[in-house]
Amino acid sequence: MPTPKKSTSGSKKPLVYGAVIVAAAGLLGFASYKATAPDNSSNTSTTPAAEVSADPQAGIYPELAKLARRDAGDKLAVGRADAPVVLIEYADFKCGYCGKFARDTEPELIKEYVEDGTLRIEWRNFPIFGEESENAARGAWAAGQQDRFWEFHAAAYAEGAKEKGFAKDRVKALAQEAGVKDLARFMKDLDGEAARAAVAKDQEQAYGIGATSTPSFLINGRPIAGAQPKETFTQAIETAAEQAKTTGKAGAGATEGTPKGSEDSEDSEGSAK
Repeated sequence: MPTPKKSTSGSKKPLVYGAVIVAAAGLLGFASYKATAPDNSSNTSTTPAAEVSADPQAGIYPELAKLARRDAGDKLAVGRADAPVVLIEYADFKCGYCGKFARDTEPELIKEYVEDGTLRIEWRNFPIFGEESENAARGAWAAGQQDRFWEFHAAAYAEGAKEKGFAKDRVKALAQEAGVKDLARFMKDLDGEAARAAVAKDQEQAYGIGATSTPSFLINGRPIAGAQPKETFTQAIETAAEQAKTTGKAGAGATEGTPKGSEDSEDSEGSAK
C-alpha cells in the first residue's frame, strides 16, 4: 500500500488557519488512509462523514468557509461565483475513491444543485501519491488554461484511466482526449512555474487544514472526509443552502463578473461529467 507523499516545497505546517481548525482537522483526519487508498478494493468508504445534525451550525467552521475563492475566472471551478453553497474538493487523480466520486456522485450534484444556482464546486489539486500524481495535477491545471479542465478531469477519472498511469506522455494523451487544442502550449504549461505554483498553493491549503487523505471536502465550512454516499453530500448542501437563506450570506465574497460554470455557460457545465 503506497504511503501518501507530502510536498517538500516550503514549510507545510498543518493547522495554519488558527486554533479552531484543530477540531475540523480531527473530522478530516479520522477518515483513515486505508479507507481512501487508491488501490483499496472496497466500493465505498465505510468511515462515517461529519454528521449533518438538526442544528445547522453543528460541525461548521467559519474559518474554513472563508477558503472558498469564489473567483468567477477560476478555470477549475463550476457553478455561479455567488452560489449560496460552495463545495471545495481536495483530490488526487490517482485516488480510486476520488474517481468514484467523480463518476458516480459529482455529476448528480451538478445536475441537481449547480445547474439551479445553489452550488458551486471548486477543485483543489492535492497530489499525495508521488510524481505521477504531480504530473496529473499540473496537467489538469494546464488543461484549464485552455478551458478544458473538466474534460481532462472526466478523462483522467474514467474507468481504467488511473491503471494506465500518469507519465507525461499519458497526461498529454489525456489532454488530447479532452480536446485541448494547443498541445505544445499544454506541455509547456505542464512543466511551467505557474502550474507548479498553483498546485503547491492548493496542496499547502489542504495540508494546512489537516487533510491527510483524498478525497477531502468542505461544504460551506463543514468538513467531509472520503467518498461518502450521495446522501451525505445532499444533506450537507441542503442544510447549508437553508442556513444561507436565514443568514443572508449567499454569495458573500463572490468576484464580480459572469462566472464560468453558471447556467449561462453551456460549455463549462455541460463538460463537468
